[in-house]
Amino acid sequence: MARGVALLLSAFAGMLVAMQPPINSRLGREVGTFAAATISFFVGTVALLVVALIAGGNHPGKLGSVPWWGFLGGFIGAVFVASSLVTVRSLGAGGAVAATVAGQLTASVVLDRVGAFGLTEKPITAGRIVGVLLLAAGVLLIVRD
Repeated sequence: MARGVALLLSAFAGMLVAMQPPINSRLGREVGTFAAATISFFVGTVALLVVALIAGGNHPGKLGSVPWWGFLGGFIGAVFVASSLVTVRSLGAGGAVAATVAGQLTASVVLDRVGAFGLTEKPITAGRIVGVLLLAAGVLLIVRD
């Protein structure tokens, strides 16, 4: 995928993710936090099953070659969804998303540095540190009253 297309797709997905905490929070107020997270994952699972069926080329027989940590994505997604539908109530959509993105960026810089999960190692540069610090400052500006 071309870098420009990847940036646009990531930005679009980010816009959708910004909507997820308030939507899930509203659902959570009606049915309860963990029920809302379960419903959210069920709807997502159905959507992905449809896409997988349309796209084809799936090879579930290769599951045995996946390292143990390759199955943590669903658990991590559950933690994100459950925590965001609670935190958005006190931080607002902007604060919840800003704090999430800051945590993602900080962890991502470290994961890149050590080459975790098969990533290509990338050094922690002054620019990356400044980027993390600017994002942290942005979070403080978003969440302050």
